[in-house]
Amino acid sequence: MGDHSHGPKLSLGALLITLGIIFGDIGTSPLYVIQAILGTRVVSEELIYGGVSCVFWTLLIITTGKYVILALKADNNGEGGIFALYALVRRYKSKYVIYPAIIGCATLIADGFITPPISISSAVEGLNMLFPSASINTVPIVIGIIIGLFTFQQVGTQVVGKYFGPIMLIWFSMIGTLGLMQVFQHPEILHAINPEYAFNLLMKYPSGFWILGAVFLCTTGGEALYSDLGHCGKANIRFSWSFVIIALLLSYFGQSAFIISEYAGRTIVDASGHAEFRIFFKIMPEWFLPIGVVIATVATVIASQALISGVFTLTNEAMKLHLWPRMKVNYPSTLKGQVYIPSINWFLMIGCIIVVLIFKKSENMEAAYGLAITIDMIMTTLLLGFFYRIRYHSFYISLIGTILLMLVEFTFLIANLDKFYHGGWFSLLIAFPIAIMVFVLYNASKIRQKHTMFVELNDYIPVLQDLQNDQTIPKEASHLVYLAMADDKRLIDSNIMYSILRKRPKRADVYWFVHVKIGDEPYNKTYNVDTIVPGKIFFVHLKFGFKVAHRVNVMFKELVEQMVATGEVSITSPYPSLAKHNLPADFKFILLHTRVSADTELSPFERWVVRTYRMIKKISLPAYEDFGLELSNVEEEVVPILVGPKAEMKLRRES
Repeated sequence: MGDHSHGPKLSLGALLITLGIIFGDIGTSPLYVIQAILGTRVVSEELIYGGVSCVFWTLLIITTGKYVILALKADNNGEGGIFALYALVRRYKSKYVIYPAIIGCATLIADGFITPPISISSAVEGLNMLFPSASINTVPIVIGIIIGLFTFQQVGTQVVGKYFGPIMLIWFSMIGTLGLMQVFQHPEILHAINPEYAFNLLMKYPSGFWILGAVFLCTTGGEALYSDLGHCGKANIRFSWSFVIIALLLSYFGQSAFIISEYAGRTIVDASGHAEFRIFFKIMPEWFLPIGVVIATVATVIASQALISGVFTLTNEAMKLHLWPRMKVNYPSTLKGQVYIPSINWFLMIGCIIVVLIFKKSENMEAAYGLAITIDMIMTTLLLGFFYRIRYHSFYISLIGTILLMLVEFTFLIANLDKFYHGGWFSLLIAFPIAIMVFVLYNASKIRQKHTMFVELNDYIPVLQDLQNDQTIPKEASHLVYLAMADDKRLIDSNIMYSILRKRPKRADVYWFVHVKIGDEPYNKTYNVDTIVPGKIFFVHLKFGFKVAHRVNVMFKELVEQMVATGEVSITSPYPSLAKHNLPADFKFILLHTRVSADTELSPFERWVVRTYRMIKKISLPAYEDFGLELSNVEEEVVPILVGPKAEMKLRRES
């Protein structure tokens, strides 16, 4: 379970790609972390040493320990992320693991609304240091970059993607070198590695505990690192992380060394309470500043690109697991796993623009950033605890490890709660309706599965054969295909029999019952066929992974062609006039939509789920598009189901 050798092997090219895809979010954190720790406070050794000590141990415990070591072991055939982890542990039938997945999904998507604005704003604000007298309003520039970034998504990143790695290599080399120069001049900053400085900051510094909200920003890219595992492979991520963490720590320690040596006993804010400069850019030599601003801006665009792609991937996986409304998915390039979801793209773009308009400056965004992603990290920890309990068959070892990580992350959560009134409410405002929607879809699926009745298929074979031979009933199609919920050849959905025999008798030469199963392995594509009546009735099990495109029409055609080649079925038209010209038979797909019967009694919870589900379905992609079926040969029908006890009117007959 997990820990398979999937994904790209360790190589120089793969390491370069890893730098461009995996570490963009966490790699651009030095733009604002030390700035956020300092805030409007007076520069002091206790604050700066304590702050950078907290950053050091956070990167070591959370990013390295939890994500690079533990989470990367919990891969689902080479894929990572909260839904890949959920798909792993749900096999063991725990009904509770869905809730961390729901909350984690909602908060990670909410994080996607604030990461691009804060990263890009932090970089673009370097222009005010290039032109200190101009007082440049960076809001229009940031919005322009965001619009360009999201507009570009529909083209795909294949054209420019090959440059992401080299640019991020330049970025990490730059921040590491700039930091190292400051550390050489002030080597005493390395004393901050001692965890005593972190402890003193949290326990003795006035309101020091709440500084953890700013410290946490250094590890917010950890979840994206795990989510993008499938693109690069764990060997490349772990090897390149050794270079990335050194560059990050040099940058953090270098900025801290500079600020304590140059501004001790002072603040760096002006009369209006805003920062006079960005520490990240202040440590650059003056001649290098224009180059630094350009590289930083490009790096933040790449970081934003990685996060947007991650949200697309997450949403696509949720759709495959029936935890998201059906949406149009495009594949803009030949890169494995790259998807583009137009509705999500424009939704994210509008949200990012709103964030820029509300908060305007990166320092205001710093005060709002981190709350949602902390909750997401806690949910991942819960699922990891469940995973390791299953993997090592040890309740106590996984429990102790989970509790230790949860203590650290709950400490960060409490510290981040201080951000709620400073803008943290925005990300939670986004996350809450997303979580409710996923919760409703999950429960609607459970209700449908629970109350969809199955009947013995063998009991209906005689009547189906008689129907095939009844010339008085007009033929519906030569080949009639139903998508079935039943995954056992002995059973069939009662509503399929209702459609064939009762709603309007549907005669066909061949009946196909196709069960589509979305499996836990990401890229699996297999099928098997049970022959119920040779040449006349077939039960098909079509299985594909949660990252495979829904193209049932193409897959079905392919498997039928293979069966024709083996002589199991004929697809030559049964009509003599067409058969003599070797024309193919006609196929028709029937899609059944269940609707709660008027004869049913619902609990208040079930009634709420059903009503909300109907509202969500109105914005969903039509079922035929979701399954990749051609509308020309699809018919959709509504059939009733009972989801509760049958309602009784208790009528009394009068004489």
